[in-house]
Amino acid sequence: MKSILIAAGGAGLCAIALSSCGGQSSAELKGPPPMSVAYYQIDTARATYFDQYPATVFALNQVDIRPEVSGYLTNIYFTDGAHVKKGQKLYGIDPQHYQAAYDVARANLAVARSNQVKSQQDADRYSDLAKEDAVARQTLDHAQADLQAANMQVGAAQASLKSAETDLRYSIIVAPFDCTIGISLVKIGSAVVAGQTLLNTVSSNDPMAVDCAVDEKQIPRFNALLQNKKALQDSVFSMVLPDGTPYSYPGALSFLDRAVDPLTGTIRVRIIFPNPGGVLKPGLTCNLRVRTMSGAGGLLFPYAAVIEQMGEYFVFVVNGNKVTQKRVIIGTRLGSMVVAKEGLSVGDKIVTEGVQKLRDNAPVILKEPEKEQLASASPGTTNR
Repeated sequence: MKSILIAAGGAGLCAIALSSCGGQSSAELKGPPPMSVAYYQIDTARATYFDQYPATVFALNQVDIRPEVSGYLTNIYFTDGAHVKKGQKLYGIDPQHYQAAYDVARANLAVARSNQVKSQQDADRYSDLAKEDAVARQTLDHAQADLQAANMQVGAAQASLKSAETDLRYSIIVAPFDCTIGISLVKIGSAVVAGQTLLNTVSSNDPMAVDCAVDEKQIPRFNALLQNKKALQDSVFSMVLPDGTPYSYPGALSFLDRAVDPLTGTIRVRIIFPNPGGVLKPGLTCNLRVRTMSGAGGLLFPYAAVIEQMGEYFVFVVNGNKVTQKRVIIGTRLGSMVVAKEGLSVGDKIVTEGVQKLRDNAPVILKEPEKEQLASASPGTTNR
């Protein structure tokens, strides 16, 4: 009897356990209840905004000044940081050695020309005598050979004089073009070596180049801007200085580099900016702004819908009664809105609240669509 009671008790426990297990499985199969979410349906909107690119300022012409001859520096003719004109004296190297070499070369040329005159006279005289058979043929041949040697000596002397003259001229270093000169790296009395010692660096300062790297996908866009003659007039290219202030003058697209960098997938773009006030300096870092009119292709949606994960951006798109997480590439923020560059289409319904609680394929119940206006995306609005 006792054993029967134990069996009965065991059966009862089994029944209870099975009942409990069955209840958990049912709950798991049903899953969490649908979440009520607000959404925004994407439509096209006309918006004016700026894409920003980190950029660096470069001089269109920049040259390192190095001496062409060796010697001791005797003169500095400029003030550090001054604007100098083409041909203006910059440095003077002790010219005594080069002046002496020039004088010797000039004297050697005079001697060579005197010998040339004598040899010419002898050759002419012996040539006349040879016509009358009054001189041996060998004597005439020697006279003509001496004349040829004298002519070659004159040529060599002229070359030596030209070389000495060049060295003497190079003892004075002049500005290669209108430019701004930097701080001198040498002082008077310093020994300088031809082609090695860096004396200074000069660069042009108006206009200036601003270079940036853009994604290879942007090449068609920049090619179109390159053909657009009104780009400068429409202020398509502008710049923000390191302190956050806008630069006063618009720029003009100059060219795209010849090739895409295969390591980064970017191409170098150069924009030319006027610099009448000298505000722009070579090496200055700035933000290049490229004005964009989105037109019919501009897709805007609330930034509140964006989820950032590991440097990438995602949104939840409503698909029937569920949501799907989708990767997007966003552009400029315009107030509470943001530009969708890639990943979304017109008509997509984007969840705008509670996105942190959602998961991929989660069931949802839609509230009324948001009525947020696009005032922040109206024409003329720019990002700051």
